[in-house]
Amino acid sequence: MSKAYLIGHITITNPEGYAAYAAQVPTTLAAFGGKYLVRGGHATQVEGSALGERHVVIEFANRESAEAWYASDAYQAIVQHRTANATGSLVLVDGYAP
Repeated sequence: MSKAYLIGHITITNPEGYAAYAAQVPTTLAAFGGKYLVRGGHATQVEGSALGERHVVIEFANRESAEAWYASDAYQAIVQHRTANATGSLVLVDGYAP
């Protein structure tokens, strides 16, 4: 079974409101084994159009863990802080398993 990655491309529209979300996400991830590989940081657009100003990559042991985290009561209780204070997209991608 391959790992799974949640990739987010986010543009924050209200930093104070978004901070309430960002502060709580790590706690929700812990129960599902999620860990940040990328959380913001400097990015250089080398091709195409930017999808957001902030980029996030979260690794999970498998797709089932990632889906369970996203659907969890803990995450769903805070997701409105992201959607109300940022625009962007999230995508769940299966890792490469040769």
